[in-house]
Amino acid sequence: MKKNIGIWIDSNQAIIVKLSSKEPSIKKIESNIDFRERIPGESKKYGRFGGQYITYEKNKENRQKEQTNLYFKNLLKEISNCNSVVLFGPSTMKIQFQTEIQNNKQIADKLLGVFNSDSISENQIVAWVKDFYNN
Repeated sequence: MKKNIGIWIDSNQAIIVKLSSKEPSIKKIESNIDFRERIPGESKKYGRFGGQYITYEKNKENRQKEQTNLYFKNLLKEISNCNSVVLFGPSTMKIQFQTEIQNNKQIADKLLGVFNSDSISENQIVAWVKDFYNN
C-alpha cells in the first residue's frame, strides 16, 4: 500500500496529512519553540563581571536551536515509513526541514518537492495534498 505524506509546516506547528487507500489522516505536531523567551530575574541584556560583559543571547540561540532540532526529530519519525513526502508552508522552516531531510540518507530520495503556501485551513491543506498527488 502506498503511503504519501504532505506536511504543511511553519514555526508554530506542522500539520501532517497521510494519504493511503482509506480516508486521509491528519496529525498536528506543535513545535514548542520559544522565540520570545524571558528568563525570570533577567533585568539587563548583559551581565558584568570585572571588565567583561557577558550576554545571554548565545544561551537563547542554543536553546532555540535545540528546540528546533527536537521538532525536526519528531517530524522525521512521522515520515520514516512513507513512500513520498511533500513540504509546503509560509515560513522558512520548510527550507530548514528540507535540509534536515536531505541530510538523512534513508529519507532524502522520498522528498518530492518544497512549495510556498499561505496560512490555510486544515481542509485546504488536505485538498492541496490530494490535488498534488492526483496530478
